[in-house]
Amino acid sequence: MSQITRRNLLRSAALTPLFYINGCRTATAGKATDIAIEQIDFGYEDYLYRTPIKFGGNVVDKVTLLNVNCVVKSRDGKTAKGFGSMPMGNVWAFPSKVMPYDRTLNAMKNHAGKIAAIYRDYKEQGHPIDIGHAIESAVLKAAGEVNKELSLEEPMPKLCSLVTMSPFDAAVHDAFGKLVGKNCFQTYGPEFMSHDLSHYLGPDFKGEYLSQYVLPVAKPNMPMYHLVGALDPLTGADIKKRLNDGLPETLPEWIQFNGLTNLKIKLNGDDIKWDVERVLNTDKVAGEAQKKRGTEKWVYSLDFNEKCPNVAYLLDFVKQIRQKAPNAFERIQYIEQPTNRDLRAHRENVMHEAAKLRPVVIDESLADVESLYLGQEMGYSGAALKACKGQTQALLMAAAAQKRKLFLCVQDLTCPGASLLHSASLSAHIPGVAGIECNSRQYVPVANKGWEDRFPGIFQVKDGNMQTSLLDGPGLGTVPA
Repeated sequence: MSQITRRNLLRSAALTPLFYINGCRTATAGKATDIAIEQIDFGYEDYLYRTPIKFGGNVVDKVTLLNVNCVVKSRDGKTAKGFGSMPMGNVWAFPSKVMPYDRTLNAMKNHAGKIAAIYRDYKEQGHPIDIGHAIESAVLKAAGEVNKELSLEEPMPKLCSLVTMSPFDAAVHDAFGKLVGKNCFQTYGPEFMSHDLSHYLGPDFKGEYLSQYVLPVAKPNMPMYHLVGALDPLTGADIKKRLNDGLPETLPEWIQFNGLTNLKIKLNGDDIKWDVERVLNTDKVAGEAQKKRGTEKWVYSLDFNEKCPNVAYLLDFVKQIRQKAPNAFERIQYIEQPTNRDLRAHRENVMHEAAKLRPVVIDESLADVESLYLGQEMGYSGAALKACKGQTQALLMAAAAQKRKLFLCVQDLTCPGASLLHSASLSAHIPGVAGIECNSRQYVPVANKGWEDRFPGIFQVKDGNMQTSLLDGPGLGTVPA
């Protein structure tokens, strides 16, 4: 796509404020704080995992972070710098049975270059929500260019585009908050936004603003979810060779080390005997460890990563857990994305019966408000928000989900460093979200180096809770308050 064509596309997609004077359509003056993109730069960091993680039938042992720096300028001439970071997560965002890891990662890197050009070419002024919302359509078109230029065997999914765009979107939100001297979650009301939510989500939201669906001040602390991966040892008997790197290696060791009360259990979805036994064994081991600590209450989330062949599998699984270990069943807080992410292609996988037992949330399926509403129509009772889908989109989805009284959780993408702070801040500023997932401390702690001293209550958890009051600094809160 040429620069002129891209610019024309973006100008036509931009959602510029409009009103009428003597019957003529005229652009509004907007807000003095409205920003334009002055500069965008990006780069990568690569890390190896200390131990592999398995999800969705795939084993992952490394990560590439996409880091974005930007400069924005307001209408009144002020400038500010912003930063965004996110794991590229190609195995999750761009799963493929025919393309290897490096090929899908290279496609995302190619896309990142195009996204950077789109942001540089975008000359409209507005709030970060307006900018992110307007640019998304061009980002999706650019994915089509990547498909053709690289002759990809499978097209890049929308979810993959959102993940690649997310650190760019985050950097703009971060810069805007720093420009006005506020945490981002204090900038989503009429003081800074020219549009109400009906502009993005339709007439049901007339007169409402995002500020009505977010908390201006973070919850002071929140439980941290620990991942029990499918490859993770539960006890010492499961370890063939210890890492001996100073970090816990078994579930009881992690429970003691972090004071854990929230466990996320990864399941395979294609072997019901294994899945049931995994939950029962995890519950047994966790129960013994919690008894030693004198802890009476702890909870689980269960994540199939869309691998269940059908809803009958899920119902049978839940029935067996309930029969064999009723206490374990009672500890299930919610279930994530049990069946295929393509809801439209699998309308038969309705979750009405399962959702009567426990909240069932869409995760990989959630790529736009239409998929949120379709999921609810199919019986899903909740949604998993993710910073890796973009701050703009996550907030709009949070508002739409709250309007429909859906259960909400926030999941990360094994986010380290600034991306973990972003994900944690999202969790702490959305009403109803009960916990924070934090996997990087288990799998890629090296990527958290340098952040622990700045945010000790986030990266060094001892009582099972993150100290999220630390996240109310300017912008996305990656600078200590």
